[in-house]
Amino acid sequence: MKIALVSCIKLKANYPCSAREMYQESTLFKKAIRYIDQQNYDDWYVLSAKYGLLRQQDVIEPYDLTLNNMKVSERKEWSKLVLKQLENLQMDINEIDFYAGAKYREWSIPAFEEKGTSCM
Repeated sequence: MKIALVSCIKLKANYPCSAREMYQESTLFKKAIRYIDQQNYDDWYVLSAKYGLLRQQDVIEPYDLTLNNMKVSERKEWSKLVLKQLENLQMDINEIDFYAGAKYREWSIPAFEEKGTSCM
């Protein structure tokens, strides 16, 4: 299975809604999702600084949190959370493509690759 992970964006809706809808205020997010939807992915998920891994349909509250302001130890813990959340989905993922900044990838990619998942 091949999935894409796209990072959350600072610009968000100001009401509870699905993860896919939450970030639609951002042109960058919309362009990333448009591109991802045109590729051959089995599914895609949002990497949220607050919630970790989000399915498109997960309903969330607006928030103001970014990995850019977190300490290294907090980003490491966040990456462990995302890995655990992906494992809990019980899918046979062999490739993950990241559409996210360095802080979202720095600890996640090594953790996924250690488990045998190819990351781009």
